[in-house]
Amino acid sequence: MRLSGPFYALLAVTIFAGQDTITKVIGHSYHPVQITMVRYWAFALFAILWALRSPKGFRETIHTNHLVLQIARSFLLVGQIIISILSFAYVGLALSQAIFAASPLVVAILSVPLLGETVGWRRWVAIVIGMSGMLLIINPFGQELTYWFFMPVLCTITLGFYNISTRIAGRHDPASVSFFYTGIIGLIVTSIIGPFFWSPVTPTDWAWLIGLCLTGVSGHYFLIKALALTESVTVQTITYFQLVYELFIGYFIFQENITMAMLTGSAVVVAAGSFTIWREHSLKRASERELRAAARAQLER
Repeated sequence: MRLSGPFYALLAVTIFAGQDTITKVIGHSYHPVQITMVRYWAFALFAILWALRSPKGFRETIHTNHLVLQIARSFLLVGQIIISILSFAYVGLALSQAIFAASPLVVAILSVPLLGETVGWRRWVAIVIGMSGMLLIINPFGQELTYWFFMPVLCTITLGFYNISTRIAGRHDPASVSFFYTGIIGLIVTSIIGPFFWSPVTPTDWAWLIGLCLTGVSGHYFLIKALALTESVTVQTITYFQLVYELFIGYFIFQENITMAMLTGSAVVVAAGSFTIWREHSLKRASERELRAAARAQLER
């Protein structure tokens, strides 16, 4: 039976929610750099195996036209993963993921100065509304904020810069090349600094770390399958199910406090983010139709 792209996307999101849960479990016991290094051991192995199986051949897959950019975006992802581990451990799974949901809004803002894109008034309204929802999430308990509460905000901004750099890299290299260098450069960076933060791992926690690696690899595999079978806009929208999962996991497994303010803010952010994603997609499709029409008109002359 042939499975659909949305099914693979939902499966990937479910697995990533499991990965975040494991990260929350072991996040207090080990330094985030150590956890990130172990994750990259599996990620890099998967990237190498994927490149070896590429129809274009291994050499073609590892050839980049912009090495500096690939290194920069890989550093951004390493930093984002480390910050996310701190967020899950000290802020909470549900609250962190609720703030992460604002990532498409951050990307839309950054696309103006960094990509030279135009953001229309509709998307600006959605961005303002979405950011208002994020402010509602950040202080759901009406209490004084600690610096830990800014970890998920910093993570969201870092993820936004990573996504922008990935778009720029897409102008120079295929996605398979970017994927390869993300894994390899991340492996090199974390393996250089990771040993300085290493602490002995118990057998039980090794099982958790192996589970962390397996969920990371399988989640990325199914995400790649989803993107191969359906439009990226559909996949991006489905990823919001991860927030739903982690709200439930945070409440039922970790007894995190889920307030009405957090739920309301999350709904606002998801609605604004979804509109931004679909609006950008519809404008892109309209631009492509205009280009095709212009090309046909040129041929008919």
